[in-house]
Amino acid sequence: MRNLPNITEILTNIFLSLIDQIIAFVPKLVVAIVILVIGNIVAKIIAIVIRKILVAVGVDKIGEKLNEIDAIKQMNIEVKFSVIIPGVLKFFVMLIFITSATETLGVKALSDMVLKLANFVPQALSAAIMLLIGTFIADIFKNATVTVCKSFNVPSAKLIGNVVFFFFFAIILIASLGQAGINTTLLESTFNLLIGGIILAFAIGYGFASKDILANILTSFYSKSKYRPGQIIQVDGIRGEVVDIDATSLTLKTSEGRVYLPLQILQSKKVEVID
Repeated sequence: MRNLPNITEILTNIFLSLIDQIIAFVPKLVVAIVILVIGNIVAKIIAIVIRKILVAVGVDKIGEKLNEIDAIKQMNIEVKFSVIIPGVLKFFVMLIFITSATETLGVKALSDMVLKLANFVPQALSAAIMLLIGTFIADIFKNATVTVCKSFNVPSAKLIGNVVFFFFFAIILIASLGQAGINTTLLESTFNLLIGGIILAFAIGYGFASKDILANILTSFYSKSKYRPGQIIQVDGIRGEVVDIDATSLTLKTSEGRVYLPLQILQSKKVEVID
C-alpha cells in the first residue's frame, strides 16, 4: 500500500513559502512607497515652479483668446494654461516615478502597463497642441468667411461661418486623434459621408433661399449699362428719378419719397424711360 502524503507537512511548506515571499516583498513595497512619496513631492514642486513662471510670462493670454471662440464659449470651458500645463507636467513626472516603483516591485504586467501609459503621454501632448493650433486656424477661416459674406450682402453669414469652422475643426480633430495613435478609419469614413450629405442639403436649401438675391446680382450686370443716375423712368406703375443702382436694388426718387426696388423687376416688368 502506497504511503499517503503528509498533509500537515504540505501545508507547512506552503505557509513557510508564503511567509518567505511576503518577507522578500515587504522591503520592495517599502522602497516603492518611498519612491512614490518622493515623486509626489518632486512633481508638486515642479508644478508650482512652472505655474509661477507661466503666470509671470503671461501665458494665460493665449487661453483668453481661445476662450473667446464661440464654440469654446458654448461648451462652458475655461482654458487656463497656467493650470493645465503644470498639471500635465506633474502627471508626467509622477508617471516616471510610478514606472520606477513598479519595476522595484518586480510585477512585470504592472510595469508594462505603466510604461505604455508613459509612452502615450508625448503622443497625447502633440495631439493636444495640434488640436489647439487647428482651433485657432478654424476660427480664422470662420471670421474671414463671415467678413466676405457680409461684404457681398450674403444672408446667414454667421451660419456659413459656423459651418466652415466645424468643417475645419472636424478635420483637425481627426488628425489629432490619429497623432495620438487612435485608429480613425471608421471616423473618417463617417465624417466624409456626413459632410457630403450636409453640403448637398445646404447647397439645395441655400440655393432656393438665395435665388432672388442671385437674380438681383445677375440683373445688376445687365442693368447698370442701360440705366444711370439722373434718368426718369417708370416701372411697375412707379415713376421717379434714378438715384442709385447697387448690387441688388434700384433707388428711385419719386414725388412721395425714395422707393427701393429689387433689380430683377427690371427684367420681369415693363420699364419706360421718360428722360
